[in-house]
Amino acid sequence: MSGNDTPDLFEDEAQADLFGEEAAPAYQPDPNKVRARLHKILAEARSAQTLPWDSARVSLYRTIFPQMTLWLPDEEAAQLRFEFAEELERLEAA
Repeated sequence: MSGNDTPDLFEDEAQADLFGEEAAPAYQPDPNKVRARLHKILAEARSAQTLPWDSARVSLYRTIFPQMTLWLPDEEAAQLRFEFAEELERLEAA
């Protein structure tokens, strides 16, 4: 506080947790589990002659597949995204 008993709005004090508890640790997925899930989705696509999923599932996979790759090393992530995009393109052309 400043000398005139007015609260300093720009003071760098950390705000106490509302319930007095420590914050929960940030979620860190297991890269091996992420990798396994991505490879499972990719294997489903590779083994299919036509889209193996309904439109809602395709939309979901278009969204989450690239996001899930962000938990992997950059080069591996880029390769998986490329392979998934190729498979979707192949299946949609069928």
